[in-house]
Amino acid sequence: MTPLALERGTRWLAGADLRPTRQRLALAALLVGDGQDRHVTAESLFAASADSDEKVSLATVYNTLRAFCDAGLMQEVMVDGNKSYFDTRVEDHPHFYWEDTGTLTDAPADQLQICGLPDAPEGAQISRVDVVIRLRRA
Repeated sequence: MTPLALERGTRWLAGADLRPTRQRLALAALLVGDGQDRHVTAESLFAASADSDEKVSLATVYNTLRAFCDAGLMQEVMVDGNKSYFDTRVEDHPHFYWEDTGTLTDAPADQLQICGLPDAPEGAQISRVDVVIRLRRA
């Protein structure tokens, strides 16, 4: 891991007042170290950490991703009942899910129009709307 990647990871964690443990720093550097947004699964982040100097368990990856989401550093995107992706870009935006490769990418938000939403049930409010557009290659 480069010093710049570790610095970016440290700043990212500090922005959410998360304690910079060794494992959190390593995973943060993998997620934001190059300044690019990421869509990862716990398994893909675990594999990336196995290829780095810092080895962490899969359970630690899951727990850390959950902590990052709870702190507002990431958002979880569910593509079906048993597959979650974790996105470092936290503002609301739509996604493309490529069924043939199982990858998630950002979709152009400026091309999405939501004309209306149903009223929330009594005592509830809409917190966000997730849009996942499933794609199949022609």
